[in-house]
Amino acid sequence: MQALPIYSGATTQEIPALGKLIVLTGPSGVGKGTLMQKLLERHPELYYSVSATTRSPRPGEVDGKNYYFISRNQFEKLVAQGEFLEWAEFAGNYYGTPRTEVLQKINSGKLVILEIELEGARQIRHSYPNALSIFILPPTFSELENRIRGRGQDSEEAISRRLTRAQEEIQAAEEFDIQIVNDNFETALHQVEAVIFAEAES
Repeated sequence: MQALPIYSGATTQEIPALGKLIVLTGPSGVGKGTLMQKLLERHPELYYSVSATTRSPRPGEVDGKNYYFISRNQFEKLVAQGEFLEWAEFAGNYYGTPRTEVLQKINSGKLVILEIELEGARQIRHSYPNALSIFILPPTFSELENRIRGRGQDSEEAISRRLTRAQEEIQAAEEFDIQIVNDNFETALHQVEAVIFAEAES
């Protein structure tokens, strides 16, 4: 298991001005992960912050690359110690962004991008209002359901929970700076790129 970075610096909630924090959010199954993967392939200058989670790895996922996979007890201890920039519980599991790497990378002038769930994205908007927030939407709800079912990774009960949660999340889209519909993948990718790099140059 990869060691989770621990923050040992100041506890200020101010993001340094040198770099930029970018948040990518949206409902489960909307394609956030695929967009993120392609963004990182095309733009190695972006720094992707690896989240911690208490869920089990899916086939092909690598500890320390896709997520830091840790126990529920360890996660709760880190929450109590203030080690997460944001954290949330989703589908029965905890997810959180380690504070250390994000602050260090932004301080060194990096564009840092987070792919996180709605609750965590709201925490970031509250704590770091200068962050750029992008909400990814499905073309239709039925298409989102097809994508979630097409994964073949979840039980019917888990799918039902994700769909109920997705309906609530979609209603929150206008809380965020930019909304992008992931209908055509390449179009959505180009729109995300344009937003990120226009913001970086401003």
